Amino acid sequence: MRKFIIGAHALILIAAFAIGCSKGKTLNLATTIGPVDSGMIPKLAEEYKKETGVEIKFTKAGTGEALKLAREGGFDLVIVHAKELEEQFVKDGFGTARIDLMYNDFVVVGPADDPAGIRGMKKAADAFKAIAAKNAKFISRGDNSGTHVAEKKIWKKANMEPTGAWYRVWEKGNTGNAPTLEFTNAEKAYTIMDRATYTTLKGKIALAVLVENDEDLINYISVIPVSAQKFPKINAAGAQDFIAWLTAKDKGQKIISEFGKEKFGASLYVPNSKEWKAAAGK
Repeated sequence: MRKFIIGAHALILIAAFAIGCSKGKTLNLATTIGPVDSGMIPKLAEEYKKETGVEIKFTKAGTGEALKLAREGGFDLVIVHAKELEEQFVKDGFGTARIDLMYNDFVVVGPADDPAGIRGMKKAADAFKAIAAKNAKFISRGDNSGTHVAEKKIWKKANMEPTGAWYRVWEKGNTGNAPTLEFTNAEKAYTIMDRATYTTLKGKIALAVLVENDEDLINYISVIPVSAQKFPKINAAGAQDFIAWLTAKDKGQKIISEFGKEKFGASLYVPNSKEWKAAAGK
């Protein structure tokens, strides 16, 4: 009987160990750059580690590049912001589902003296047309990042293909929104930028927000678990646990709702998980 009890205990310990190993103490995340540079991703990673002991190792890249990296099998999940690219990633079998996480918005920024005369325009597409008509300098990331994808959608809506000396694809655009905004400021040019990046750098630049609050400028950010069927060695169980925490109204979503308020007077992102929306009656 004693041998049976000891054997049963051993089996329980082995099973517990196996479960622990399957989840692991590390998760590999490929993420869009903006929420890293704003501090949002580091804050979520820090709080998750405090609560669970699991370390989130994140690699930042433009959305197109982040998804490309995840297609190579070295990541457990991705956080990105370009719906069409995300849907293709899932359709191709590399991700299991797009899960709403948070959002903010893009703004069109430019010199305070506004040589293109776009200040106060209601539609970003109209502002882009005016910038092109005036041959006013415009800086593009040009790297298939979420920001670049959003920019291309606005040009498409304006029925324009931007060309000419006034339109510059910055060769270092893949370094992220913050460096791009700083470069645009140095060039006294126009660009499209996520509001979080603008807010965090506002005190260091002279550019002004000239066009905002257009539905076409909403910046939805999703989290996608990478497919374990495609890559059996990834930490799929750990990714699901982290996503459950990120989308829980009293965990990740609460942190998102408060992030930036103390420093900037308003949160930099809006929670957007189905759990958060259900609690809010949306």
